[in-house]
Amino acid sequence: MVDQQIGLRRAPARQFHTRLESFGENHIMLPNIRNTFLVLAAMLISQASAVAADTPLVRSAKDVKWGAPPPVFPPGAKFAVIAGDPAATSLVTVRFEMPAGYMIPPHFHPTDEHITVLKGSFSIGMGDVVDKTHALTLSPGGYGVAMANMHHYAYTTTGATIQVHLQGPFAITYVNPADDPSKKRAP
Repeated sequence: MVDQQIGLRRAPARQFHTRLESFGENHIMLPNIRNTFLVLAAMLISQASAVAADTPLVRSAKDVKWGAPPPVFPPGAKFAVIAGDPAATSLVTVRFEMPAGYMIPPHFHPTDEHITVLKGSFSIGMGDVVDKTHALTLSPGGYGVAMANMHHYAYTTTGATIQVHLQGPFAITYVNPADDPSKKRAP
């Protein structure tokens, strides 16, 4: 095939560089393209390394930093932020450890909640009142989604640890405002 710009037959790649050098300043220098590519690749790798360094890593359940849940949840549970900031507009991952008999009254959220059971059994039901006969019980490895604005309640009879993925900022609204524990704790 004839190259229309330089009027030469295309040569194998190793010869192409040598032939271009003989055309002076108006040619493309392959070493510069290669160097530019290498610099860009190094920048991308360093950026990926920086992101990886900021990415949370939980090697085992022992590494989770537990604390009290936000005051909008009934007392008695433990809460841990695994990734993200629940108050920010970002992806968030939290864990919630609940004792046997723990219940969250009917409520809803402005965003979807993706729930995975890590330990124990966790029941979730839909509606404005707790009706345990219509709740679905999830065991370890079980997964469910509480869609945005869907009225639901949750409880555990055995105790459970769940992991929840959501789009922040986190918000919860109780169907019955009297069920909001943060209102009960206020002076």
